[in-house]
Amino acid sequence: MYRALYNSPMENRKTEILAERIDREFLPLVRRPARYIGGEVNQIRKDLEKCDLTVALCFPDVYEVGMSNTGLALIYHVLNQKSNVAAERVFAPWTDAEAILRKRHIPLFSLESKASLASFDVIAFGLSNELCYTNVLNMLDLAGLAVRRSERNAADPLIIAGGGMANCCEPVADFIDLFVLGEAEEAVVELADLLVAGKTQGQSKSDILLTAAQRFEWAYVPQFYEFEYKDGPIAALKAKHEALRTRFSNAVVTDFENAPVPTAPIVPFAEAVHERVSIEIMRGCPGRCRFCQASFCRRPIRVRSAKRVFELAQAAHKSTGFDTVSLLSLSSADYPHLEELVSRLQGYFEGKRVGLSVPSLRVDQQLHLLPKYFSSVRKSGLTIAVEAASERLRRIVNKPLKDDDLFAAVEAAYRFGWQKLKLYFMVGLPGETLDDVTGIVDLAEQLARLRRPVDGKVAMLNVAVSWFVPKPHTPLGWFPQRPRAYFEQARELIIAEKLKRRAKFLRFKFHDIRRSLLESAIGRADRRGGRIIEAAWRSGARFDLWDECFDYDTWQAAFATSNLDLQAAAQKEFAPEAILPWEHLGGPEKAYLLKHFNEVTGHLQRQQQRPLGS
Repeated sequence: MYRALYNSPMENRKTEILAERIDREFLPLVRRPARYIGGEVNQIRKDLEKCDLTVALCFPDVYEVGMSNTGLALIYHVLNQKSNVAAERVFAPWTDAEAILRKRHIPLFSLESKASLASFDVIAFGLSNELCYTNVLNMLDLAGLAVRRSERNAADPLIIAGGGMANCCEPVADFIDLFVLGEAEEAVVELADLLVAGKTQGQSKSDILLTAAQRFEWAYVPQFYEFEYKDGPIAALKAKHEALRTRFSNAVVTDFENAPVPTAPIVPFAEAVHERVSIEIMRGCPGRCRFCQASFCRRPIRVRSAKRVFELAQAAHKSTGFDTVSLLSLSSADYPHLEELVSRLQGYFEGKRVGLSVPSLRVDQQLHLLPKYFSSVRKSGLTIAVEAASERLRRIVNKPLKDDDLFAAVEAAYRFGWQKLKLYFMVGLPGETLDDVTGIVDLAEQLARLRRPVDGKVAMLNVAVSWFVPKPHTPLGWFPQRPRAYFEQARELIIAEKLKRRAKFLRFKFHDIRRSLLESAIGRADRRGGRIIEAAWRSGARFDLWDECFDYDTWQAAFATSNLDLQAAAQKEFAPEAILPWEHLGGPEKAYLLKHFNEVTGHLQRQQQRPLGS
């Protein structure tokens, strides 16, 4: 039955335009119609009927969040550069809009043409977080499609997905036809060409998917693979066709200097989370923080010249009028042309009242020199990811940050006019002690008081504390997550220490512990996790990243339907020799990660202090 459904040719489908119904029955009833109207400056709209391939680019969150996503803007630009391809945007409707769509029986639609989602040849999702999965299922359902791949037929669109979570996609493998692993701007063009050719030749969906799986090292087609389990853990991954690989590689853009960049990004109607010109200056990270999936999966390091970045920023500003230029990378302090680039941008934009944002500044030996480079940049705040309060713990996670360098950087920032500081810490790292937890308050207080010799004031510091989530494709992915009680105890210790010191100038914000538990439980799950995600969605889970929607009890009940405990799943520890649910999906070689893992375990064996909560 399943194979037969996929053996019919991919044929042209009639485009269903819903504009009239949307204007009459939907927009007057939603609370924020600007999320759904489209028609923004720099929008690209083509005649869908005249294109060889139509693609609905779906972002599984609300408009304001999706319109700030650089990956979505890039793929939108790349696909629409092809004259025979049309790409349109679709965002997850908020709860009020969903209720109206369901009550009025209006299918989910694109912004540009108001075409029903099921009218497109391809529905493509960007997966940026584990907690967006229920929105993926909800969007498919609102399109009138079966959420499970096995229940869709040849007349249905091809469902693909990419983004960071594609490298650990087994929990949603039963819902997606094909995953694009790695960097997509060149891969999606190759895939689009293959789909157009297959559609023109009347090939079946299954044949097209098989061709993609054979041709592209970055294309993972779950239907062609099956897992064997032995008493719970994975025993083997097997391909259903002899010619298929069982280890995949990430797509990599080698010529980053000349890689496509949208110089006329869409100017949103509703205020987006970030409304700015965003230019990637470097891809990859020379650091190897052992908790960071991006630093291990996004390789090698590539940089754009200062001249190219400057030209891109000029063009994007002229087409949008945004008042901020943001220089993006995983570690901007390691960009080799930073001083030259900032000087160029300041010289051009300063008189135009355009600010400069340089996130991801890593603190090391040279960062204390950086604030002078930004003497005319808006001094709204400087963000530093310290991660751990002690140098010992930073060494364990391979973050080479010394206290002296940190103090020098912050002191210099105050001297050059920075008034606010935001610090990021992570609690629950392997080898953490009681002193490391309370030390967060001590270190933050010291950094705040460094401002006093500059202008006689103590700085107001915002301190964000997140909870360690072991991530796939990292050396810490084998480790268990700490129990919920441990995180709650750590939070109380930090609050008590702040009160004891009367440090009102320190403002702590703690990530939701329950979400961190769910990230660990879902993010490291195998293909059987799809049953849990579907159960949670059918019980009402959606927008799990939003406080007003997240329901931890719903997720606990969903795990219970598979006779599992959510917290036990989050605390799962993998043996070094275990077959990991993600090890076939791009990323570094397992042997390389195990070298880091063994260094961590060596540190822990030598550590004499008793870990908190042990």
